[in-house]
Amino acid sequence: MARRYWLLKSDPETFGWAHLAAAKGRKTVWDGVRNYQARNTLRDDVKKGDGVLFYHSGDEKAVVGRCTVTRGGFPDPSDGAWTAIEITLDRPLPRPVTLEEMRGVPALSKMALLRKGSRLSVQPVTEGEWATILETAGR
Repeated sequence: MARRYWLLKSDPETFGWAHLAAAKGRKTVWDGVRNYQARNTLRDDVKKGDGVLFYHSGDEKAVVGRCTVTRGGFPDPSDGAWTAIEITLDRPLPRPVTLEEMRGVPALSKMALLRKGSRLSVQPVTEGEWATILETAGR
């Protein structure tokens, strides 16, 4: 199966990029998701080896780094009725790519994050959107 790409939203005050960078093995269990649609995506679609854009929500609102899924969906340790995944930090982006900046990039106009009412903590990202975000961050 082809590698897929995802955007995971996190509140940097609760668990941000700095927390992941300081974690043992630079990895974490992505748990605590309590939305049925997001749970189903984690359970059914997110697989080991997939790419992750790590997005800070809250005041910052920016993609700050990239990760890899190192373990696909499994029962959430805090409540087995839900689903968790494990991610490992790959590298920070050369600079954050802000939500406002993404809105101005035509190649990202259909990105799930930019759609009205898109509040899910796990969202699909196309291969083209992934490449555009990484290219934008490198400018």
